[in-house]
Amino acid sequence: MSEQNQRVYLVDGSSYIYRAYYAIRHLSNSKGEATNAVYGFTNMLLNLVRDEKPDKLAVVFDAKGPTFRKELYPEYKANRSAMPEDLVPQVPIIKEVVRAFNMPALEQAGVEADDIIATLAKQYADQGLDVVVVTGDKDLMQIVSERVCLLDTMKNKISRRDEVIERFGVPPEQVLEVLGLAGDTSDNIPGVPGIGEKTAATLIQEFGSIDNLLQNIDQVKGKKRQENLREFGEQALLSRKLADLLYDVELDVSLDDLELEEPNREALTELFKTLEFHKLLQEFSAMEQQEEASGDNYQTVLTEAELDEMIAKLREAGRFAFDTETTSLVAVQAELVGLSFAVEAGHGWYVPVGHMYLGVPEQLPKDLVLEKLRSLLEDPQIEKIGQNIKYDALVLRNAGVELQGCALDTMLLSYVVHPEAKSHGLDALAAEHLNHRMIPYSEICGTGKKQICFSEVEVEKAAVYAAEDADITWRLAEKLLPELPQGEPEKLLREVEMPLVDVLTRMEWRGIRIDADFLGQLSTEMAEKMKALEDEIYALAEGPFNINSPKQLGEVLFEKLGLPKGKKTKTGWSTNVEVLTNLAEDHEIAAKILEYRSLSKLKGTYTDALPKLINPKSGRIHTSFNQAVTATGRLSSSDPNLQNIPIRTAEGRRIREAFIPEEGWALLAADYSQVELRVMAHMADVPALKESFAAGEDIHKRTASEIFNVFPEMVDAEMRRQAKTINFGVLYGMGAFSLGKDLGIGRNEAQQFIDNYFERYPAVKDYLQAKKAEAQEHQYVTTILGRRCAIPEINSKNGAVRSYAERNAINYPIQGSAADIIKVAMVNIDKRLREENLQTRMLLQVHDELVFEVPPEELEQMTELVRSEMESAVPLDLPLKVDIGTGKNWAEAH
Repeated sequence: MSEQNQRVYLVDGSSYIYRAYYAIRHLSNSKGEATNAVYGFTNMLLNLVRDEKPDKLAVVFDAKGPTFRKELYPEYKANRSAMPEDLVPQVPIIKEVVRAFNMPALEQAGVEADDIIATLAKQYADQGLDVVVVTGDKDLMQIVSERVCLLDTMKNKISRRDEVIERFGVPPEQVLEVLGLAGDTSDNIPGVPGIGEKTAATLIQEFGSIDNLLQNIDQVKGKKRQENLREFGEQALLSRKLADLLYDVELDVSLDDLELEEPNREALTELFKTLEFHKLLQEFSAMEQQEEASGDNYQTVLTEAELDEMIAKLREAGRFAFDTETTSLVAVQAELVGLSFAVEAGHGWYVPVGHMYLGVPEQLPKDLVLEKLRSLLEDPQIEKIGQNIKYDALVLRNAGVELQGCALDTMLLSYVVHPEAKSHGLDALAAEHLNHRMIPYSEICGTGKKQICFSEVEVEKAAVYAAEDADITWRLAEKLLPELPQGEPEKLLREVEMPLVDVLTRMEWRGIRIDADFLGQLSTEMAEKMKALEDEIYALAEGPFNINSPKQLGEVLFEKLGLPKGKKTKTGWSTNVEVLTNLAEDHEIAAKILEYRSLSKLKGTYTDALPKLINPKSGRIHTSFNQAVTATGRLSSSDPNLQNIPIRTAEGRRIREAFIPEEGWALLAADYSQVELRVMAHMADVPALKESFAAGEDIHKRTASEIFNVFPEMVDAEMRRQAKTINFGVLYGMGAFSLGKDLGIGRNEAQQFIDNYFERYPAVKDYLQAKKAEAQEHQYVTTILGRRCAIPEINSKNGAVRSYAERNAINYPIQGSAADIIKVAMVNIDKRLREENLQTRMLLQVHDELVFEVPPEELEQMTELVRSEMESAVPLDLPLKVDIGTGKNWAEAH
């Protein structure tokens, strides 16, 4: 490409910084340092390079200190608020990132970024080069020419001469005249009072320039406008001078300096590690050049002799890392394509068993491989290491092999050792801890419509990809194990999290039955109810509209019907739950819309969706339980998510009726009673609350009695409701504003309730302060079992972020301890089920509740077993209490 055909891109870095900062909020690393602007800026820059493929590029910034414009007009930009406190330290890091990408980061004292851009744009355009200025700043439209255009990547819009005329009403060479007349409030350029951009454009269209306009003021329509022009004519000339750009800034930069080069991967590695940008780290880090990372020592096992030799080495090692390659992400349905193994860094084996494509080499039969591996995989004395090993255990179980000896899961090891990490996935861990970029799945299988199944991947390619997984898993175990703190964290991993893998594997494999016919009937009922609600809403709205369109809904509520409490956003009227809930107090239409939305969500998420998720082989649905997702250690579930079925509404409770046991069996549901309040009473060492729980008192009634200073017999239903809100509000660090909102009272009255509570229970207040202090010192808080719950934002300079972190510092230890308690109970119950050879199966864990499928002859025994194990899971200074119910479906049991 000749130099004349090349495009030069000049990026308005200062504009990008602010746009990135406001586009992404509340992102920080594990030290609590804000990283949102750096992350947004980096991605915007990368997208620009990928989408535009520029030949030459520079990023231009404003330098610190005053500019010549400040000398001309001391009030220039005087109205601008100070840069946000958490943005200030990100600016130099952004410049570091630019330099690490080997891109020029230009700035010069005394002038602004726009002046540097104008100078370079003119210089390169005069040389016959095309220049693209990347900015969202309208002021730069004055430099648009035949060879210079503006690109707003946020709006995906290019501005050339026609777009400038459309925006300002005048061509680029007259934009400066419009800016002089209209001024610019963002830069505090005064212009002429009473003349905005449209009027300025009309005047310049007629008179051509400010100078000519001022010489012909008598021809201007309107006496007031003539007076303003006479009085503020000099101000218009000054404003034009302030808005005018320099085209002759002396810069020590050549065109060759703008040539795009390969990034400095070592510098980017260090930056992205510090910033904890895991995806970017995987992509740009300086990867290992050692032989062990090359894949040369990965062996594909294609003969029985090679398989026997590998098995002998795995058995001799007594401990190995392994991984499975399959046809599906849904473990209980996935078919095995191959297995990979490793017992030392840089080495690995891949055993293909299910590749299918034209010309595929002869593979060992799957049945033969599994039979030979069975004694190894089912031997509890030989330790297995995996990354998300539960998935592999389910895949093997589907293939007829029951994996035993799961000694370590590197995902869970990372979750315990580095709870602050944004991701515990293999790619992120490899980049973070081994400085190694994993082969992306997309590189092997493709993406979108062209994506192929792993079984169609060439064995040679698959071998390197798969063996790398086992190799890196082994190396991660070697790297992270020494970092596992001795004592409570190690015990948590060894005695709770790892045994729980086996428990969850059995639960997911078993699945739970659902009554598809019942759900179909419920779906029909909901559809009918939604249609009736639709008609009622149309009647109240005085005409039909699309209820599911926030735009149309906002127009109906706040423009057509003129309802109060409306809030406008950039895209129109807000119609979120909070807005509608406030309106629903006085306006029936809002209440009906909320009910309609609730039914629509239940229907789409559950009654319509669950039957489609029934596994044709088992006739059950199989949710996945996630151990390494939440900050507190709580399990979450997905595909489907059974944690979020609402039980406060009649329709939500009816969905639970669809969950049924094996024919002739019963469901048993065991739910911890007020476990988080009990945990708080224990952790905060609150004598009055501990005594109350020990005596089996109604804790909310007791709290009401204390804070309202009345005898327990005098506590009425409203007092108890308020006390309950306060009890749980304290757990979540709720302040007076939120409490008042929940109780429907004023802020001062709510604050009085809180003050009374802390006066009666001073130990609680001391505990809350202690937890905040613990978080501030360590950036984490701990649970009863020593789990570290990361709170990196606790020392943030952003008040809102810091307040949120302080609430978490109070809540995380309590919620995390409750999560630990039920995990211990699950491990202990599962152990007894197997030891006592019971038929009962644990099926679900939902928050503080466990659900079992029980044959009738074991119901009485299981009720006692479950109660005993759950109530004794972790010893507290007060009793844990479990409510147990049984029934022919989940709703009845709960």
